[in-house]
Order: sequence, then C-alpha cells, then structure tokens
Amino acid sequence: MAVIVYAESDNGIYKKSSFEATTYGKDLADKLGTDCIAVTIGNKGTQNLGVYGAESELNVSGSTFDSFNPQTYATALSEVASSNGGDTIVISQTYTGKSIAPLVAVKQDAALVTGIVDMVDTSNGFTVKKTCFSSKAIGHVSINHSKRVLTLIPNSYKIYQDGSEISSSEVSTSVSDADNNTTIEATDKVTGKIPLTEAELVVSAGRGLKGPENWDMVEELADVLGAATACSKPVSDMEWRPHSEHVGQTGITIKPNLYIAAGISGAIQHLAGVGSSKVICVINTDPEAPFFKAADYGIVGDAFDVIPRLIKRAKEIKAS
Repeated sequence: MAVIVYAESDNGIYKKSSFEATTYGKDLADKLGTDCIAVTIGNKGTQNLGVYGAESELNVSGSTFDSFNPQTYATALSEVASSNGGDTIVISQTYTGKSIAPLVAVKQDAALVTGIVDMVDTSNGFTVKKTCFSSKAIGHVSINHSKRVLTLIPNSYKIYQDGSEISSSEVSTSVSDADNNTTIEATDKVTGKIPLTEAELVVSAGRGLKGPENWDMVEELADVLGAATACSKPVSDMEWRPHSEHVGQTGITIKPNLYIAAGISGAIQHLAGVGSSKVICVINTDPEAPFFKAADYGIVGDAFDVIPRLIKRAKEIKAS
C-alpha cells in the first residue's frame, strides 16, 4: 500500500503542478498511514522532490521516454505503481496528466476521478471533492474501490517545502522502443512566458480592446504584476493573439489566484475555462455584462482608461 505521485517534467524542468501533486500525495499518504512515492519518467527535473514531501523517488529513464507518448508513459507508471504496492495514484491534471490518467486507470483496474480540488475525506470511507459541469458545480464522490487514480487541478492545493532531501533510484520497466508507435517530427512550444496552466496571476482581454495593436498595455500590466497573458476565443479566432492564450471551454482551463478580464463580456463558454479562479476582477464599459455576475470585483469603465491607471498604481506599489 502506497500513494504514487507522477512528477511531470519538461526538458529537465519540473512543472509547478508536480510539486503541488507531491505535497498533496504526502498529505494523503499521512492520512492513510502509508508512504508517498514520487515517480519520474524520462529527463526529470533537478529539484529534490523530498523537499515537497516525497519519501522516495523512482525514475524511469531511457531513449524510449525521450519524447512523450501516452501509452508508453502510462504503461511505465502503471508497472512502477504495481511493483511498489501503489493503490492510489495522484496525477496533476495537465495536458499530459489528462492523457495518461485514464490509461493508467484501465491498466490498474482502478477507479478514476478527475478534477480533484481538495484533500480526500477519509472520515467515512474515501470521498473526494471535484469540479463538475465545466467548474460550475462541486461534486463529492465516494470511491468504493481498493485502487484509485486521482487527477488534481493545478493551483488547487498549497505547496509545502518542509520535507527532507532524498536520493533518486533508477527502476526499469518492460516498456521498449518497440512499444512506441508514434513518431514526433517537430514540437512547437511557446517559450519565454509563464505557462497559463501554472500561472497564479492572469491578465486577459477580449474584443473590447478593439485590435491587436492595443495589447501592449495588457502585456505591460501582466509584466508589472508578474502575470501570464490570456485572451477570449474571438480574439484568438481573429488572430489578434496566439491560440495558446485562448482560455475557455474550447481553450485552456485555468485556476489562478487572480484573473483580471478586460473587455470580455463573460459568455458561459469563457466562464467554463476561468470560473474556478479564486478571485475574478472584471473591467467592462457595460454594467450589464454577464461577467459581472461571476466577478468578485467589478470596474465599470473603459479598459483604455482603467488599465493604464492599474499599471501606474502597481508600479508605485512596487517602487515603495
């Protein structure tokens, strides 16, 4: 019996969500009276996962895992979990996590619950709290299976660094190059920006900005705040901004601590991707804009007037 945490890395750099999943796994292991084992696949990060709560770290390496393949990664993770008595597997709900979690659950013959947002309640069984209906509701799901696969939504659980450094051990699996039936010709990644799925602060804008030439002030506000930039679907469709910044039901789902939306009406499709944000601040000239109903703070005003004021004030606060 053990809690297995998949610690995802990208080109030798752990994602923030991996530290979050590790801390979550450690707290869950403590509740269950068992150990937290971190599993890394491929070129793992340099940070020590023991600091975030892992009691041991197992790494699966080799040329087979140089490129991400859901089947090979899921098989490797499942084999390591089985050989180490893992009955609960925690995976961050990133794009990678969402692609391997169902495969791992099938291979483990385990119950799968996605979109976890809080610690498991073990007072009367094994009950998880998760998002439902595009984050418009919260569900409480009781798992009556001896094996579980859980995916944790990024920015849902506080990261702690009160553990001790541990050493990493190499482990082998039956996965080989012959199992990799996908060839990746090229990978085009956005660089130099805070990944939206990991951002704690996000500044977003919509058609209210009237054109791509006006995005400088959005980027300046984001830069001052240390935030990522995002946009609504119409903006990405018109190619004012790249599709990698599109947040919403058909784009990226995020859960930052603060989401600032300027010139976005707040259609239900957009809210589905940002509704789980801890604090939402809306800037819009229309006091009847639907987004105000979901906002924690609302500013009825022109973005071209409000955003420069926010930039000025943020700079003053930083300077002091």
